[in-house]
This record gives sequence, C-alpha cells and structure tokens, in this order.
Amino acid sequence: MKMPVEIAENVFLIDDFDLQMEERTGTYVLNEEQLTLIETSASPSIPYVLKGLEALGFSPVQVNYIIVTHIHLDHSGGAGLMLKHCPNAKIVVHPKGARHLADPSRLVAGARAVYGDKFDELFDPVLPVPEDRIITKADRDTLEIGAGCTLSFYDTPGHANHHFSIHHMSLNGLFAGDTAGIYYPQLHRAGIELYLPSTSPNQFDPEKMLKSLALYKDLAVEKIFFGHFGMSVNTEEVYRQISWWLDVFVKESQSALLVAMDANEAIQETSTRLKEAVFDHLKEMGINESDPVFGLLALDLDVSSMGLIDYLSKKQSQ
Repeated sequence: MKMPVEIAENVFLIDDFDLQMEERTGTYVLNEEQLTLIETSASPSIPYVLKGLEALGFSPVQVNYIIVTHIHLDHSGGAGLMLKHCPNAKIVVHPKGARHLADPSRLVAGARAVYGDKFDELFDPVLPVPEDRIITKADRDTLEIGAGCTLSFYDTPGHANHHFSIHHMSLNGLFAGDTAGIYYPQLHRAGIELYLPSTSPNQFDPEKMLKSLALYKDLAVEKIFFGHFGMSVNTEEVYRQISWWLDVFVKESQSALLVAMDANEAIQETSTRLKEAVFDHLKEMGINESDPVFGLLALDLDVSSMGLIDYLSKKQSQ
C-alpha cells in the first residue's frame, strides 16, 4: 500500500488509485479537531481511503465531515459507501449537488453515457446519501473544523455548476476540485509543470471557468490542492497554463466541429487534435512517448473532448 503524504501542515493526501491508476485522484485528510476529508473518489477507491486513514492512525468513526467539491463520480461517487464506515460523518456539498447525492440516478445515467460498459468496474456501487446526513454550503459560507482552522466555501463554476472550492484560511490554500484543472505530478518529478483544464461534460463553460480563476487570483492563495492530483505552490503558473490551454482546447474543438459530420466524429477529431497539441508539447520538453503519463493524458483528453463538443453544440442551438 502507498503511504499517505503530508503535503501541508496537518493536510495529508491519500492516493485513491481511481481507475486503478496511481496519482490519478486523491482524498485530502485535514487533521483538525473535527477530522475532515475532502473528496472520496468513486466507490472502488474507498478501501484505499480506509487503509490510508488507518496508516495515519485514524479510525473512520473519528471522521466528522466529508466534503466533496462537486458531484461527479470520480469525486463523490464513493460518498454513500464511505458513510457506511463513518457513522459520525456528514457530507458537505454544493447546494446544487445535494439532491443528486440523495438520489444519484441521474449521475449514474450520465456516467454510463460517458464510460459505457466500463461503468460497473469503475464506479459501482453508487449508494444514495441519506438526506439527514447532507450539509450544503453556499457561496461565502464557512465551516470551523478546529481552533484557528476555518474553511470558506466559494461558488466556482466552469467545470460544473455544482462546484465549490474550499479556502483553508490558515494555510491560505484552496482545494480546487477540477475548476483549476488537472496537475500531473509524474511530469513535475521530471522537471516539467503541466496543468490542463478539465472540460468534461456536461456543464463545462470556459467563460465561467475563467471567472472562477479570477476569483482564485483575487483571493491571492499560496497553494492549490487539486482533485487530480496533489498540490502546487506555483499558482501564477497554474493560472497562466489553464488560461492558455483553455484557449487551445476551445479553438481546436471549434475547428473539429467544422470538418466533422456529426457530434461523435467531432469528439474524435477534437481528441486527436488535443492529443497532438499536448503530446507534441511534452515531446519537445524531452518526455519520451513511451512514458505511462501519455496514457493518463489520453484518457483525460478523450473526456475533455466530449465536454468541449457538448458545450459548443449547446451554444450553436441557442
């Protein structure tokens, strides 16, 4: 088992092995008076979360809060199962996401549309969360989890409308979920920083995403904790890359839509174009194309292509 890592004071990162991939999705453990988790990943990751807590010397009974930045299944799909092990915990979620935790049928249907036959292997089971164990936090709401440790919640759409980010005020760090994109620590260890926007379906909106990033800048945070995966202290580089790549993503998907016969072909064409752009960039930086990170990138870019075409198709129909 991979041991949890303390990445900031009293903040530990458990590798959830989402999709059976190392450093794909993480759960953050905030070791405060009110033991708090941020993100659960999907249900197949819950054994890793439980083992991670055990390695840190915690029992699931001690968990008070489980916060999910948004309700996509790779962030909250295991919430219902996790509660079975954490009898004293409440789930904290964006107001627009609460009903989907209580009744995840639409979440399941949406994920099945994206992942098809792989759904059961990747996400099953998706258990409903009892309504009396759900707490919602709206924009600028707070949650005190310890003496001198208050979390502030900010509405941050762009990746999804049911997304909030959590400002850890004493650390001046932000748990960004997917709003600030995806970070690849595998590349960072090779001396390369790469941050890519996460534009998955079906509520992606580039203008909202840029506004959320502007909020991050206004908060002047010093650390960004990513849902995928780990922490960066180079916040200005995060903003620069996400903004730059977001423009590339949208332009390439617009071009793909012009030459494609239908939406499915447009998704495939977009994915091909994005892979060429990102892969060529990394090869120029000295990353060998046999590196396993290319497989992870391919998966992310396939899903992001779906969201880009979904966004542009909706925009055309307005």
